[in-house]
Amino acid sequence: MLKLECMANKSVVEIVKRVCPAVISIVVSKNLPKIEGFYLFPFGEQNLVMPKIKKEKEMVKIGGGSGFIVSEDGFIITSQHVVSDPKAEYTVVLGPKKKYPAKVLARDPINDVAILKIQGKNLPYLELGDSNKIELGESVIAVGNALGEFYDTVSVGVVSGLSRYITATDPVAFQAEQLKGLIQTDAAINPGNSGGPLINMEGKVIGINTAMVMGAQNIGFAIPINYAKEDLQEIKKYGRLRTPFLGIKYVLISKEMAKRNKLPVDYGALVIRESLGEPPVIPGSAADKAGIKEFDIILECEGKKITLKNPLRNMLQEFEIGQTIELKILRGKEQKIIKVKLEEKR
Repeated sequence: MLKLECMANKSVVEIVKRVCPAVISIVVSKNLPKIEGFYLFPFGEQNLVMPKIKKEKEMVKIGGGSGFIVSEDGFIITSQHVVSDPKAEYTVVLGPKKKYPAKVLARDPINDVAILKIQGKNLPYLELGDSNKIELGESVIAVGNALGEFYDTVSVGVVSGLSRYITATDPVAFQAEQLKGLIQTDAAINPGNSGGPLINMEGKVIGINTAMVMGAQNIGFAIPINYAKEDLQEIKKYGRLRTPFLGIKYVLISKEMAKRNKLPVDYGALVIRESLGEPPVIPGSAADKAGIKEFDIILECEGKKITLKNPLRNMLQEFEIGQTIELKILRGKEQKIIKVKLEEKR
């Protein structure tokens, strides 16, 4: 038993030596007004401290995360929420003297995946595994830069669960995202680890570290790497993510919402404008051509119910651009089947 344990430890050490050079830090910076000193104002029994803001601006580090190189010419995979701010600048750090400006090629908020590119040659990179072959209980290694300070932080654990569904909050955009099909692991995942790789015992990436449960012990989640492989293939082939697009504004119906608004159903997607002056159905879109109207409730997509846990936008990702799908809608008291030919989101 002791011999087997020593062999396992040796295997982990060898894998980590191969993996760590390709795991990178992502520094998020933004051009913000410069703060010079503070004003002190009396406020009741306390002093209120206010920043003195100057007109000129300076680049300020506002966040960071992890990622990993997947090709020798500098393609990088990370979590979308690490690079979600389109106005920020991103720098990839490979070492104390190895820093590269990074370009965000694609953001996939549905799967929380982002593809970046740096200019380089003969870079260390990781091999991608097959997340469809993951087994419950298999050993895994999580690698990342914990808290943005502790580089090459390694933790070892097992696959604790498969196909998990969670609601996670983007710390930059402060938006809740529903993520499904996740890998659950007891390998420690900390802030700053997001975007780093989850490695199997063959040294291949099987997941992207993305979230942990606050207040719990050893409950972390990773995005299956196959989601990212599809995005990477599209980027290399088309230079962008080609997303099937319906062209509607909608809200998902919950039981509470249905009861509060006396709706006839407690599931589905209610087509409704988000603000005044904004059309709920985009003119010329696939939905417009199919005859979808405001206040229609889309109940099903290809025979599957649309719910909070199975939202419409996630379901659309299962189809190809140009594919015709059937939607069941409720208009007033009448149910209809509408055929829609999906178009590419521009």
